[in-house]
Amino acid sequence: MSKLRFTISMSLDGYVAGPNQSLENPLGEGGEQMHDWVVKLKFFREMHGDSGGGETGIDDDVLRESFDNISATIMGRNMFGGGPGDWGDRSWKGWWGDDPPYHHQVFVLTHHTREPLDMDGGTTFFFVTDGIESALRQANDAAGSKDVWLAGGARAAQQYLAAGLVDEMELHVVPLLLGGGERLLDNLDSNVKLEPIRALEGRGVTHLKYRVIKT
Repeated sequence: MSKLRFTISMSLDGYVAGPNQSLENPLGEGGEQMHDWVVKLKFFREMHGDSGGGETGIDDDVLRESFDNISATIMGRNMFGGGPGDWGDRSWKGWWGDDPPYHHQVFVLTHHTREPLDMDGGTTFFFVTDGIESALRQANDAAGSKDVWLAGGARAAQQYLAAGLVDEMELHVVPLLLGGGERLLDNLDSNVKLEPIRALEGRGVTHLKYRVIKT
């Protein structure tokens, strides 16, 4: 049976984006630093079409495992980007260029309708306007027997966690204090129960993996 697996990088003070997010600075002030640990890795470079070089080791192993058995993705509107409100002239096609690193179907949570967007490399973005449960049903259908990745951002993760729909959560915690921005674990209560699976120390990052206990 498919799992919904949530994975994201987070600052030590609990933010997944810094203050003053914008189209020019989507992760806010200082937010890019949360991903310094990942951009140098061999698997990350392979995902983005660069087969030359990159670091291996525990961080690379963790990243590879995070994407193992994933065959569909769910993300919030802000992660796909393009600004709030209606889609306008439909010119926005995401942050990733013509060949996004997903290579499968991606379901974007939004209040504004848009036709599916076919990209190079087998990625198709579908824009879901009827809620998180509908997006999960569609993603599960697309994934078949494989798993679904909940990619973020914070508000999408909060909705799925509060609804008890997440099966596993992995936080890549970096020793960075952003002091403001978008906090991951706001708007949740004690009904969200976590069982630790493991904690691994990487280079400038700690990988925390949890099973979400269904009540």
